[in-house]
Amino acid sequence: MEVILQQDIKSLGKKGQKIKVSDGYAQNFLLPKKLAVPANAANLNTLKTQNDAAEYRRATEKAAALEQKAAVDGMHVQLKAKAGMNGKLFGAVTAKEVADAIKETKGIEIDKKKIRLPGADAIKAFGTYSAEIKLYPDIAAQITITVAEE
Repeated sequence: MEVILQQDIKSLGKKGQKIKVSDGYAQNFLLPKKLAVPANAANLNTLKTQNDAAEYRRATEKAAALEQKAAVDGMHVQLKAKAGMNGKLFGAVTAKEVADAIKETKGIEIDKKKIRLPGADAIKAFGTYSAEIKLYPDIAAQITITVAEE
């Protein structure tokens, strides 16, 4: 019997795959536990529609990421911070502050989780730093951050 998997099953395959299994295994285990559905015309059509929708969503997200990269890549962000006598900052410059500065300057909303700052995810001294913004799995933009005294 041919079935379409509804979940990843370690010994059989990944979600959305069409596989051939014995009738008893399908009727007594996979179908009652809703781990698979029969591979009939209606279910195959539903699977194709879901795959097409997922592909369209990925293409749309990638296009949006490329558009954001074009707007942000090579950007220079100026941030002001307070520091003590030895030049060490009170607190740190975080990804949230960088995202807010980008939003103020360019009007582009970037998720703070996508910003990779140098070091341990926070800038703790004055200077110029390079940071990476991961917009999509293989699309990243580079920005320069300058932290100056307030």
